[in-house]
Parts: sequence; structure tokens; C-alpha cells
Amino acid sequence: MNQKVKNLIQKLGEAIHESVSESEDIAVVVRSIREQGFDVLLMLEATIGLNEVEEEAAADQADTSEVAGPFTNNDLSFLKSLRISVSEDDASKNSVDDV
Repeated sequence: MNQKVKNLIQKLGEAIHESVSESEDIAVVVRSIREQGFDVLLMLEATIGLNEVEEEAAADQADTSEVAGPFTNNDLSFLKSLRISVSEDDASKNSVDDV
């Protein structure tokens, strides 16, 4: 992985940390917990996964974009990585409302 990508990943981690530490919603809840007599230690773990996009992978994604239904290209790629295929009929039958 090149240095530019490593720097971008570092910046992403810093942005996530800053967002959490400056969140007023989180501060309110933490304050409420402390008022109940507890000390709060908040530890979050973020896993950042990168997949290098190649021309062949881009062509595969173009093919999967034709599937209708509640699935995004990321959903279909994930299912494909698990060796699960989704036909157009399955994709259009299943919706978020059915779950």
C-alpha cells in the first residue's frame, strides 16, 4: 500500500475519533451515566478494509448493478465473496419490509 493511502487511512481514523469525541449526543449520555455514579471508559474499534479496484472487478460491478431490489453493489459484492448468488427474481421478491 502506498504512503498516500496510508496517510488517508490515518486521516479517516482521526476524523472518526474527532466526530465521536465532539459529539454532543455522546457527551450528554456520558454525563448522565456519571451522574448515576459511574465512570465511563469508551473504547471504539474501527476496522477499515480496502479492496483495490481493478478493471475486471469494475466490470463485475457493472454487471451486478442490473439486479433490482434492496441490494446495493456493496451488498452484492459481499454476497458474492461468500459464494452466494442472487437472481433477479430473489432480489426483487425480498425487501426490507419482509425482514
